[in-house]
Amino acid sequence: MSTAHETPDQHGDTTAGVDAHDVNVVDNGMEIRMPSGTDDPLTDAEIQNYRLEINRLDRVILDAVKRRSEISRTIGRTRMSSGGTKLVHTREIAILNEFRDELGEEGPAIASALLRMGRGKLG
Repeated sequence: MSTAHETPDQHGDTTAGVDAHDVNVVDNGMEIRMPSGTDDPLTDAEIQNYRLEINRLDRVILDAVKRRSEISRTIGRTRMSSGGTKLVHTREIAILNEFRDELGEEGPAIASALLRMGRGKLG
């Protein structure tokens, strides 16, 4: 089975049947060309294609953030109504660490924003 992290050379062509404009597809198989220097700049067409891909990915991210926040608020309401706490500290720390591991030093800031959006500000 194909996952978003596979590359075509791992399990065959993972882009077969993928609609490049489907906002539900995180990796549409678009090859990213890295210019080798000033003698090999990106063309205007390549830049435009990359910008379109960024716009498409932004839509995927925004939709996912909204959905994540909705689910998190639902869990928080359920926990509170059954006498539990609004958040689980160990879970939040695990999320912060995962984002740091995956995204580097900016990861925890992104995770913190997502956590606040799902549960509200603390204090």
